[in-house]
Amino acid sequence: MRHSYLENPSKDEDWALKKLDLEWDDGGAYALLGPSGCGKTTLLNIISGLLIPSEGRVLFDGEDVSQLSTEDRHIAQVFQFPVVYDTMTVFDNLAFPLRNRGVDEETVQKRVAEIAAMNDLTETLHQRASRLTADGKQKISLGRGLVRTDVNAVLFDEPLTVIDPHLKFQLRSKLKELHQRVNVTMIYVTHDQTEALTFADKVMVMNTGEVLQIGTPIELFEEPRHTFVGHFIGSPGMNVLPCSIDNGKAWLDGSEITTANQAQSGKGTPEVGIRPEFVEFSKDGLEARVIKVNDAGRFNIVETECAGGKVKLLVDEGGDIPSEDARLSFNPDQTRIYQDGWLAGMEQSS
Repeated sequence: MRHSYLENPSKDEDWALKKLDLEWDDGGAYALLGPSGCGKTTLLNIISGLLIPSEGRVLFDGEDVSQLSTEDRHIAQVFQFPVVYDTMTVFDNLAFPLRNRGVDEETVQKRVAEIAAMNDLTETLHQRASRLTADGKQKISLGRGLVRTDVNAVLFDEPLTVIDPHLKFQLRSKLKELHQRVNVTMIYVTHDQTEALTFADKVMVMNTGEVLQIGTPIELFEEPRHTFVGHFIGSPGMNVLPCSIDNGKAWLDGSEITTANQAQSGKGTPEVGIRPEFVEFSKDGLEARVIKVNDAGRFNIVETECAGGKVKLLVDEGGDIPSEDARLSFNPDQTRIYQDGWLAGMEQSS
């Protein structure tokens, strides 16, 4: 499947969503993570039925739903800005999707009470929605997505954008709790790695309309399949240095570097990737020069110049930091070779 907003796309960059083939497990918690304009919302809207893909199909349990409306797909969608009826009470807002589908009032009363309890809205059920704060209104939006029992999936398009920072943690925790309780497929779009990694069982990292890697938070951190994933996941992100390849091995600044994988010579632009957590000062190793130290509380983020690039490493609070000249060693099990951005030895399609 792929999608373009142009009538006659002819170049690779004409596609807002490049060719992809994804499978989602029923009841899973997923996140689409990437910078603005990378295709996250386009993919979400194709799943929901707000967009029909230029090419390809959308299947629900083997059935082609590509031409079906959002309603017929039984999709609930929660947007960036809370969509509530201010003149209605909280109860009536939550009941609206059920009443709109002709559900009997006894079931409405029971279901609304259940969802309100899950979302900490019980005490405000008889208040007008206009009296609630932004996070309270977003809880209503979330509740409306969960109140129906016929929903195939609940989709979230950056739902915490307007929420105060100190409340975001609470709502993230509530979302995770709700997913565990209702066991409905949830897909969460965000550019915030903290939101994605704390909510989802599996995260899809996207850039320029392409899914670069799908994995658990641990897999994305420990073995990024693309240098963009290494940069985007982690704070600070992965160090990437240009290198040369000789007999499958990586060489930096005239020294052979032991890595977890090997690469073919002449197959794309080679680079070495290593996370700051796996770099340390040592007696032997690559020559480096300390240029900046940032105090991050329990540790310091030390920035160095090394092998023609910048290398960051983490030093525990109180640990020794050379004044300027230093040597760095890389954990070989966590050092990898990339070619044209992709992990060497890995087929791009995988």
